[in-house]
Amino acid sequence: MPSLPLRLGLFYSAIFVGTGASAPYIPIWFARHGLSGAEIGLILSAPMMARMITAPAIGVWADSFALRRTPLILMAALATVAYILLAAPFGFWWWFAVWFVAASAISTVSPLTDVIVLARARRDGFNYGWPRGIGSAAFILANVVMGVLLVQGPADLVLIWIVVAALLTATGARFLLPADPVREEGGRAALSESLAGLGSLVRDGGFMLAVVSVGLIQSAHAFYYGFSALVWKAQGIPESLTGVLWGFGVAVEIGFLWFMEPWRRAIGPRRLLVIGGAAAVVRWGTLALSPPLWLLFPIQALHALSFAATFMASLQLVERLSTPANASSAQTMNSAFSGGLLIGLATIVSGGLYDAVGAYGYFAMAGMSALGLAGALRLYGVRRLDG
Repeated sequence: MPSLPLRLGLFYSAIFVGTGASAPYIPIWFARHGLSGAEIGLILSAPMMARMITAPAIGVWADSFALRRTPLILMAALATVAYILLAAPFGFWWWFAVWFVAASAISTVSPLTDVIVLARARRDGFNYGWPRGIGSAAFILANVVMGVLLVQGPADLVLIWIVVAALLTATGARFLLPADPVREEGGRAALSESLAGLGSLVRDGGFMLAVVSVGLIQSAHAFYYGFSALVWKAQGIPESLTGVLWGFGVAVEIGFLWFMEPWRRAIGPRRLLVIGGAAAVVRWGTLALSPPLWLLFPIQALHALSFAATFMASLQLVERLSTPANASSAQTMNSAFSGGLLIGLATIVSGGLYDAVGAYGYFAMAGMSALGLAGALRLYGVRRLDG
């Protein structure tokens, strides 16, 4: 049997080989089935905006199981069924409801996996970044392969791909993830105990400061995710180079995850978050000035800090500021801020900014990052993070 880090990396690959195809290409599937841009935007943004409710609720539910992998099996299986149901040609409201279920389910699998992998990395002494980096590589692979397939093939290939990926994720959760208990003493936590754990997180000023600060920095990527290709095209940069620039940024992220573990451990999560926030301010502020092509590559290299360093810092901060009993709730709340409410709002605002001021919209993202950086600096007052 493969080593545990490799098994965990294969499981992350199952997750991200699906999202790597769905994130860029599911809009194409919806468009080919007659939906307008406004309808597609509503379908895609609804589960993101709702994650402030759905993610903590699923986290509480996940903490009530005996084994951490059980809710991952169930969530991936639910996503598989929902993706299959998308094939039914019942129109906008059907697709809205079914996609909401699918996206809400699959989006919780990664943060729940992080709980398992972080605990195992600490216990068994391996670098969390190795399995996570394998997942990031699978994301790039899915981007490229699906793009090639869609040149000649039908848009329904996107749906088939994500159904198979979700099924692989459900199967992998059962056979690749270790049977780690939620509670060290074993058994199930009562619902009241899980709800109490969630309540303690909401009342914890240090925890909320950490997740909001991270959320601001991560959500400032919204303008880049939604409009970088259009901005660069308007600046005369060919679309073929847009893919290269995106791929370069993720490749540097993978290198950071795989090879920078000793440095990350040495500086600690608070300083790592400060560095990530500062890099985001520089990155978005520079892109707002429409720099030349040669400068875009070093700017894209900052993705290793604005995204990956911020992400790694958030995992470590949340782990330190939570307990094993509410770890799932803590990580899903963290993802709800970064990948839910804040980025949903930032995405909506970004559309208007792009229409009004073009590349200067990046300045708003630099401002969001500066707010997150200010919050990161305030974390130096949280004594539980000392030492």
